Amino acid sequence: MSTPTPAAPAGRYGPVPTAGARRRTWTLVALAAAAVLAVAVWVVVGLWQDRVLWKDLGYDVVDDGLTRVSFQVTKAPDATATCRVRALSESFTEVGYRTVTVGPSDVRSQRVTADVPTTSRAVTGSLVDCAPAEG
Repeated sequence: MSTPTPAAPAGRYGPVPTAGARRRTWTLVALAAAAVLAVAVWVVVGLWQDRVLWKDLGYDVVDDGLTRVSFQVTKAPDATATCRVRALSESFTEVGYRTVTVGPSDVRSQRVTADVPTTSRAVTGSLVDCAPAEG
């Protein structure tokens, strides 16, 4: 045999919510969740559009005064990126450095070749990094 559950004392926990009040609460919760989701999507899309990806493709030591560095930049077609390239000597001393601006293009990915003037013969050239251009 089971014992019936005792009823809560009248007035102790406030009035019993009506069906309309419960519906309003769930509607507000759903609207708040939709707003949070919309803001999250907006932030992610905004961050992705400003993103610049890069890949070092190779180098060619032309002579004692010049090293050519090739790399690929992926960005929004209407964006501008600034990339830093360098050339290193046998002792890993930086013997050349250049900042390259990669402007707007019809495509997302661009192959870029930059000539880096050097103060002495380099043994390697590389892409340091790329970032969205300021301004």
